[in-house]
Amino acid sequence: MILTVTLNAAIDKRYVVHGFQEGEVNRVAECTYTPGGKGLNVSKPAVIAGGQVVATGFLGGHAGQYIETALKPLGITSAFYHLENESRTCINIWDGKKEIQTEFLEPGFLVKEDEFQGFLKLFQTLINDAEVVAISGSVPKGLDGTAYQTMVRLVKEAGKKVILDTSGNLLKMGILACPTMIKPNLDEIRMLTGNNCDSLDDMVEAAKKIHSQGVEIVAVSLGAEGSFVVCDSGVYRARVPKIHAVNTVGCGDSMIAGFALGLKENLPMEEILKKASAISAASALREETGYFRMEDMEKLLPEITITRLEE
Repeated sequence: MILTVTLNAAIDKRYVVHGFQEGEVNRVAECTYTPGGKGLNVSKPAVIAGGQVVATGFLGGHAGQYIETALKPLGITSAFYHLENESRTCINIWDGKKEIQTEFLEPGFLVKEDEFQGFLKLFQTLINDAEVVAISGSVPKGLDGTAYQTMVRLVKEAGKKVILDTSGNLLKMGILACPTMIKPNLDEIRMLTGNNCDSLDDMVEAAKKIHSQGVEIVAVSLGAEGSFVVCDSGVYRARVPKIHAVNTVGCGDSMIAGFALGLKENLPMEEILKKASAISAASALREETGYFRMEDMEKLLPEITITRLEE
């Protein structure tokens, strides 16, 4: 089982407009509502790809009830810690004319220390049945960088694999607990190492530095240029074909889903990276966030090349 963690879950609203005008009345052509937050955007593609997923985190109020109800038909098992305050809403505006998207992300509710401790008790029971834990995204108000650090340590103490996909101080403090894997982008690599990383070689060296500090897998996103991974078995570069992206929100989360599935199955890194890249690229072809079609993934899979840069 894969356990996903979304401490700051949300209702994701996607508005499709044609010619977004700032400061003007904009008519919405299409509107969709989906359960969101980075951890849930890992859960959805992981289930599509055949994984068994349990989702945990905080939910609150009527919005939280909607999120939990909406997860059922997706095949995701809910195991959330419930609060009284309302879960947040996040809005994504896709301008079909300009092919530009704009996001509005609410901060979410306040979590008190006793509520976090109550969640940690639940979390520890869920870890027991998990093979891989994926912790993603931001934390609610009231929690700081020690929250993910504590959770990573609990997973490691239970002898399970843990992926940490976050940013800023949450990432900086979280890696001190040595998660199994992180997936930083260029800015985050710079923040973690203090290196400018002006070239691929510089980025690889920076990732190797983090790897040497106890993070088994450092997967670095290069956007449309693919990604690379530094791990115990070497350095691998993934190149993806050019595609006409419809919605890139959640592509990184879809990649995390692929890594979680591969780690659960103990696959070789070349195979994990290729599958994760294909799932990520396939998700960019769909309007729905955290969704892809298996036929798209299977079509893209042979077009993705994995090169071993170093042993």
